[in-house]
Amino acid sequence: MKRLQYVILAIAAMAAVGCKEHKPSVELLPKDAVSFTYVINGDYALDYYVDSDITFENTSPTQGTATWNFGDNTPEVVTTEKTVVHSYTAAGTFFVTLTIDNGTEKVQKKQPIMIADLKPIISLNEYEGVCEVNTTAVSFQIELPNPKNRVANYHWFFPEGTVDANGVLMEESTEKLPGEVKFTNVGSQTVRLQVDLEGRMLEEAFINVQVGYNKEVPTLYYAVKDGNIMALKLASDAPADMKIKPFDLGLSSGAHPFNLLFQDSLLYVLDCGSQFYYVDDTDGKLGDGKISVIAKDGSRLETMISNVGQAAFDDPFYGYIDGSTLYYANRNTGIIPVPITTRNAMYSASEYPYFVQHNTLEYYNNGWGYGCIGGCFGKVNGVWHWCKIYNGTGLFRFLDSDILPAATAQGKNAPASGIALNSLHPKSFAYNKQTGEFYFTLWDEGYGGFYACPTYEDLESIGSKKANLAPYKILHESGLGLEPIITGRPAKYEGTTSEPVAICQLALDEATGCVYFGYRSPGDATNAKSGLMRYNPDTKKVETVIEGVEIYGLAINQTPSKLF
Repeated sequence: MKRLQYVILAIAAMAAVGCKEHKPSVELLPKDAVSFTYVINGDYALDYYVDSDITFENTSPTQGTATWNFGDNTPEVVTTEKTVVHSYTAAGTFFVTLTIDNGTEKVQKKQPIMIADLKPIISLNEYEGVCEVNTTAVSFQIELPNPKNRVANYHWFFPEGTVDANGVLMEESTEKLPGEVKFTNVGSQTVRLQVDLEGRMLEEAFINVQVGYNKEVPTLYYAVKDGNIMALKLASDAPADMKIKPFDLGLSSGAHPFNLLFQDSLLYVLDCGSQFYYVDDTDGKLGDGKISVIAKDGSRLETMISNVGQAAFDDPFYGYIDGSTLYYANRNTGIIPVPITTRNAMYSASEYPYFVQHNTLEYYNNGWGYGCIGGCFGKVNGVWHWCKIYNGTGLFRFLDSDILPAATAQGKNAPASGIALNSLHPKSFAYNKQTGEFYFTLWDEGYGGFYACPTYEDLESIGSKKANLAPYKILHESGLGLEPIITGRPAKYEGTTSEPVAICQLALDEATGCVYFGYRSPGDATNAKSGLMRYNPDTKKVETVIEGVEIYGLAINQTPSKLF
């Protein structure tokens, strides 16, 4: 028994030894010979602004006389004090150098400091609902960093049609806060502010106020060349003194967004990238196209599918939405289906196989040939219609059941739906299922422009004879033509004689029957100027909606709203 007690005591002693706390030894690393810190004094403690007083503290272990160089060409400060205060009069990145002279040697340290410029920031005070034209009063707040409390002079500039609380036109104001205003025009209304701070003009500030219509109407979206995606209220009954201006969504149109599609509050932008005409892409790496998805108000931007870094001819050119599937066509091979919920995908032929290819329809070598270049496509009364503009041209039609399970070397029996506009060059089309009217564009030299067929049977009657086009050709309301650009070098006209940009897409406003398109004019005396165009079925003429703008694709949100 006593032996057992000894064993227990030994184990307990060992446990006690094992529990003894061991403090780790700390190795003190040598400090830099020179070091310093800095902080902002007073307001704006988290921001390094022009005019801010900044306290620099010498934390160096080296003793001696300190020389401060603040990197802004101001005189150096020599001191034995631990702190100095400095402020910058200009924005930028400056290198602060602290040099310590201990009597036998000089040691120094240099580090950068970033100084932001003073700039006013405008914000809107809250208001309920949509900012409605002629109705909603808005007011502004400004934030102006001003560390030294300098005297500020304010100069506001208001867009055309702005009125004050008394309904008086208001173009400018020199008040710090100008009070409530209303807008008498629709669209993005830009308010600008210039501030003079004791003789120094600060960078101009601005805010875009999105002013909606006073009735619910559809919204047209369009992609501007070298610009942004824009939205326009399709208000046909606006008062004569009210201007319907576009909204700027603040999102780039991309390189060549030939098609826009709209469904369920989302805008789909099909951008085929910078290279859309023929290129010898031997390595298959020149592709830079993608399909983007944008919220109807521009508040969200996502990528649906990308072809960046792959074959240029596989970029997305034209598209069509049918139910839960977005179909898109590449340059000259076929049409690819993608679930409409797809996001952040990279195109691959294995993951996204073709729905139809040139050589899986018996049109192949029976109307079109290898490399047949496509245009807009979609369904009319359940039948696929596909514009072809090179190496077999016309409006080719087929059913799902016409698509062969495998490629064929040569077609034998073309689909029964046949070819409309055979041997012509249709680029885009639209169909009014309510009235049966069919619209299309051609880029044939001398026969190019916009056409309206009162019935689908009229389309059939044209056949392949250009002389049969005459009754359906529509001129501009000015009497001028609508011949698109079809010749010239790519650098100037964005396309070749085989692949011109021309009129990229037609969009039908179901509420009015009007057809919208972007027209790119040759700029001669016989044709209308470039711009956003509208075919008016009441006047049977094409009208200019916005002159001077160059447009690729466009689409309509048919759901009426006051804003988007």
